[in-house]
Amino acid sequence: MESSSRHRPTRVLSLWTLLIGSFNIAGLRPGSGYVEASDATNLSAVAGSDATMPCDTRTPSPPDVLLLVVWYKDDVPIYSYDGRIEGPKAHWSDASLNGRARWHETPHSALRLLDVVPSDRALYRCRVDFKVSPTRNYKFVLHVIELPEKPRIFDENDKEVIGVAGPYVEDTSMRLTCVVSGGKPMPRLRWWRDDAVVAKLEPADDGSTVSVLELRVPRLTREYFEAVYTCTVDNTALVPPLRVNVQIMMYLRPLAVNMIEREQPLSVGQPAELGCKAIGARPPAVITWWLDDQQMTTTRRQIDSEDRNETTSFVHWTPRLADDGHVLTCRATHEKLEHTAIEAKMILNLHYAPMVELQLGSKLNPNDIEEGDDVYFECLVRSNPPAYKVVWEHNGQVMTHNQRAGVIAGSAHLALQGVSRAQAGRYTCIASNVEGDGRAEPVNLQVIYKPMCKNHLVPIVGAAINEVTRVACEVEAFPPPKTFQWMLNNSMGTLEIEPGKYTIEGGGRSILTYKPQADADYGSLACRATNLAGQQTEPCRYTLLPAVKPDPPVNCTTFNLTENSADVRCVAGYDGGLQTTYFLEAWETNMVIANVSRVTPVWKLRGLGSGKALKLRLYARNARGRSEVTVLRVHTLSKMALHTEAKTMSNIDASWVLGIVAGAVGTLAMVAIIAMMARRRHHQPLQYEAPMQTVKAHKDGSQSSSHSPLQPDDKNPDVVPLGKDFMCSRDVERPPEPPPYGTVVTAPVGSSRSVHSLHEARTSALTPVTPASDVQSIGVLADDRRSITSGTLSRRREIVTTRTPLLANARESCV
Repeated sequence: MESSSRHRPTRVLSLWTLLIGSFNIAGLRPGSGYVEASDATNLSAVAGSDATMPCDTRTPSPPDVLLLVVWYKDDVPIYSYDGRIEGPKAHWSDASLNGRARWHETPHSALRLLDVVPSDRALYRCRVDFKVSPTRNYKFVLHVIELPEKPRIFDENDKEVIGVAGPYVEDTSMRLTCVVSGGKPMPRLRWWRDDAVVAKLEPADDGSTVSVLELRVPRLTREYFEAVYTCTVDNTALVPPLRVNVQIMMYLRPLAVNMIEREQPLSVGQPAELGCKAIGARPPAVITWWLDDQQMTTTRRQIDSEDRNETTSFVHWTPRLADDGHVLTCRATHEKLEHTAIEAKMILNLHYAPMVELQLGSKLNPNDIEEGDDVYFECLVRSNPPAYKVVWEHNGQVMTHNQRAGVIAGSAHLALQGVSRAQAGRYTCIASNVEGDGRAEPVNLQVIYKPMCKNHLVPIVGAAINEVTRVACEVEAFPPPKTFQWMLNNSMGTLEIEPGKYTIEGGGRSILTYKPQADADYGSLACRATNLAGQQTEPCRYTLLPAVKPDPPVNCTTFNLTENSADVRCVAGYDGGLQTTYFLEAWETNMVIANVSRVTPVWKLRGLGSGKALKLRLYARNARGRSEVTVLRVHTLSKMALHTEAKTMSNIDASWVLGIVAGAVGTLAMVAIIAMMARRRHHQPLQYEAPMQTVKAHKDGSQSSSHSPLQPDDKNPDVVPLGKDFMCSRDVERPPEPPPYGTVVTAPVGSSRSVHSLHEARTSALTPVTPASDVQSIGVLADDRRSITSGTLSRRREIVTTRTPLLANARESCV
């Protein structure tokens, strides 16, 4: 039964009623009091938190503008915002705020007061001035709530309780006191158990600064064990109540003790496990085992259930025939309470299964058994009743009699003729009778055999002249070898390497430290190990080759090309016999914008920037040096480039028309005839195909200059489409170069983009349209426009040189 007592007078009105009445009647007055503010809005804030006071600064009509916002605290200006000034100077704050005021314009204008203190209790007014509209005023009464301190709990001895109270002895009483200091308005205290209020103290304005609430339980029964009580304190709904929990700990006596029943009877000489379970003790009971008056030794710790209501103890015991008929006792006691021991007893009725022992032949030395020797075991069985079956096991697998394989298995003996390394391992025998099985302790058979390589492959080792290289030779053998022999075989013959150049480690491992000094020092390395069984029959072999610098990455392609990124993949060349790292450098004109290294030739480039023409330099490096450089050119995509080019071309066409009108002095009819003739001569420009990512990204832009769909062959970035009447001359004088896989063909820097060349391109398809050349194209077109205005039209030829994998050994110059 819980009860409570109050340590201050009974309160007539609750704090909540008092606060509601004060909010409706009065506001705060300067200094410490209240001022009449019946038209003010009440706001509450917890000391230490933030308070937001809204102030609508929206203009009534669109032409009107905000001029000034001024905040007053008890009619004293504390903050202002001048809408006519831009920047921080538009804000002014009184020094008394200590920089705690923040004005927010969006999404709703308001003054935010940070880290509210009790002195912030006041009447606040917001005045809003507009250029045309009348001034607005908003009033707020800010109530600052001071939170109480965290509750503290004390026991009967006025000792503070933290987390756990007690332990209490069963059937005794308990008294806990919850003490709270501070709080304005006065707080409310409550004791809780399982979401139910068991004691409470309502707030009362009696001038006290300390609130005390007691919890009493006259008699603690088992239902109070580990019960959790919570003391909460609150004086506002703005923040959750402060709370502190306490758990009741008790000493409980054991209620019962029982032995765990066994499915099989106890057997003499057979290790047995007996269990005993005690119920109801707190802390868990201490269980001991007794044989008559002698305490037995337990090797395993007792086990407690998850709820710690049950305690189980196990004893491992091998009975003797002399123990038959004696009394076995399980006793449970409480470590803190006296006179609480209870017992469970059992009279022993013993049986015994076979007791088995396995021995290696008495004439055999277990440390000197080699492949080809004969081995035999003896199985000694003691059982009642006698064993009717004996089973042999090798490494957990049952063995069968197989004289042809050299395995002779009997009821008492096991013979292995001409034992091999595969027959090494753990052996045991199992005897059975009606009482069960008896298993002998396993005997480990060790078979001595010659070393053999762990790795049967022939690895390639790269070694540079006058540089040290380490080669590891690992073998399997028993016992582990203590000597190794290294041989070098090449065109000069077979040479044994002196022992000073290699070391021998434990576990069948030898490390050769080799330093080639000439070409004759390369060839085939062989390693042989020797142990007690003899020398290794088949040596471990290694191919020793000169270490060279790696080959460059080849067949480099780009994919996942976007406005700001690109992925590059290459095929790795020969690594020179050493560990190789692959590098990629991204150059924009004469500046490196990315430098990435990988252990495989695959890169993911990010942050490249849009609309850039980049040159990628790819190479490999190992300890011997750097490979040659593979160059790859890519263009990142640009959304605005195609639109800008189309707009510039339309401007140039307009200037061309104006030039014809001005130069012809002609009539409107002649201008119309010339325009119609120009349109009839207008043909589609042939597009040099960019990578598919570029085509997809500029599909809309390209439709303005090309009306024919892409052919299947055009999707190959390594093939340049040609017109039907496009004449090409093959230049075979220049030596072949590797094909630039994945590159985008761009126009030469000096290519003409005049008006005539633009119209000629529609028939001869000379100028490639790529996003990366947009900036250059616009500049050239601007120059051509100036030449048109001056009345001079220049005709130029454009030569485009391109290479494909199919034409890797020749260059085509197409005019």
